[in-house]
This record gives sequence, C-alpha cells and structure tokens, in this order.
Amino acid sequence: MRKSKPKKRVILPDSRYNDPVVTRFVNMLMYDGKKSVAFRVFYDAMDIVEKKNEEGAHKTFQKALENVMPAVEVRSRRVGGSTFQIPTEIRPTRRMSVAMKWLINAARKRTGKGMPVKLSTEILSAAKGEGAAVKKREDTHRMAESNKAFAHFIRR
Repeated sequence: MRKSKPKKRVILPDSRYNDPVVTRFVNMLMYDGKKSVAFRVFYDAMDIVEKKNEEGAHKTFQKALENVMPAVEVRSRRVGGSTFQIPTEIRPTRRMSVAMKWLINAARKRTGKGMPVKLSTEILSAAKGEGAAVKKREDTHRMAESNKAFAHFIRR
C-alpha cells in the first residue's frame, strides 16, 4: 500500500455554468487534448437541450447525471480457485465519474448527426430516466442484486 495518498487536483469551474462538474465532464469527453473542441461540443449539446426542454439545460444535465449514477457495482474476486462477482458500494467521486463515462459512451454509440446532437439526445433521455446509460445502471444494479449472496467476501 502507498505511504501517502496523492493530492486531489483542483478542477476549475467552466466559464458558462461556473460548475467544476461540467469541466470534469468535458475532460472525459475530450479526445487528444483538444479541450476547446470538447467544450464546443458540450455547449452546442446544451444549447440543443435548452431548445428542446422547458427546464434549464444545466438542471437537465445534473438530473441526467443523477439518474445514471450507480449506487453499487460488482467487482470480481477470486476465492478458492473460483471467481465471484461481489457487490460493493461506490464512493461518491467514483459514482460521478462512472456516470459521466457511461453517459459519454452511450452518446458516442448513438446514431445521429454529430456529437452535439447525440450527446443532447442522450442527456435528455437520461433526464427522463430512459436511454442506454440508465439501462446500464439498471443492469449493474440487477447484477449486484443477484450476487448479493457473495457480499460476505468483501475485503475490509
């Protein structure tokens, strides 16, 4: 085990919504260090969300993230030669990052014209409790529920 934990990096808030969560999301959205392109994609997607939804775009984005965040996940653990899927609770920071990754991956897999359109559609459907990212969360919860019998294998 490490002697000291690494310092948490301070993530600066974005310019439009003044929210560090948005900056984190854009950092995950980014390809090849092209942050300005990622911000443009995100802001274009938020403009589309603003037009299609009566609530604010930022509120819709936060609601979508909340709907995608998993409470538990399954981790593989070898016990006596066989591998078990053990359900474990997730730290809040990991919950957020997993939700962001699922939202971005679901948007990338969607069919549509351009990433802003695909991302906005996925954000809107996730805010309603639908879409591929929410389905992924439900599948993860279902898997954890079915493997609840192995919860006593958790390392402490």
